Amino acid sequence: MNRIHAYLLFAAPVLALALPAHAQDEENKPPRRYRVALGPQFTPSYPGEDKLRLSPLVDVAVTRGDNPFPFEAADESFAVPMIDSGRFEMGPAANFQGARRRKTAGIAIDEVGTTIELGGYMQYWLARPLRARVELRQGVNGHGGLISNAGFDYVARSGDKWLFAIGPRITVTDNKYRQAYFDVTPAVAARTGLPVYRADGSWVQAYGATATSTFQLSKRWGVYAYAKYDRLTGDGADSPITRTIGSRDQFSGGAALSFTFGKGVR
Repeated sequence: MNRIHAYLLFAAPVLALALPAHAQDEENKPPRRYRVALGPQFTPSYPGEDKLRLSPLVDVAVTRGDNPFPFEAADESFAVPMIDSGRFEMGPAANFQGARRRKTAGIAIDEVGTTIELGGYMQYWLARPLRARVELRQGVNGHGGLISNAGFDYVARSGDKWLFAIGPRITVTDNKYRQAYFDVTPAVAARTGLPVYRADGSWVQAYGATATSTFQLSKRWGVYAYAKYDRLTGDGADSPITRTIGSRDQFSGGAALSFTFGKGVR
């Protein structure tokens, strides 16, 4: 008998006992409620772009019973809490960074492909209205660099009736990340006429602020909106790419209609 068959013979009775227990445990908990928001948003496709691109804004939240939906700032990455003590959370996080193409940039600079960023996050509620959060992610393709976002949020809310949050942000990146977007190599300089530039100085790439809000129109329907501003600094601000075809000021925002459903909605 091989190990796989032996494992299955051992695991079968354990699963047979565990699944009913899990189902019973689920039955004893309050029913889940889900909130899905969908609408348009306008964001730069890559750091330093001076245009805003239209893309879908999607937000999904889950809670149980009468518990309010957990707060999530609009600029957070997709994350799964592996440790959650109520005030402290941590777990894996993932994000996508849009591509930079010569066609959209309008000049023959180096292209950067769409990037999958994987990493983790930690957050802590210093007090009920004040939350601190930090993310650290590594680009597994595309820019291939390291990026960290940190910030605080002041959160005012009345359950799920309405919520408004606002707070400062700071973005820190490594040399590889900044060089992907802000370097001007001799080859690029020859093609474009831009001066040669090496982005290997400051770690702080940007600072800014984010505001997020929700408002329930009824038990099922609501609205979701956000606005974000970042100001490039250091290498990002000084790069000839930013000064010639980009912008130090990075705006984004969006609005969506939300729908709440589940057994807990009456």
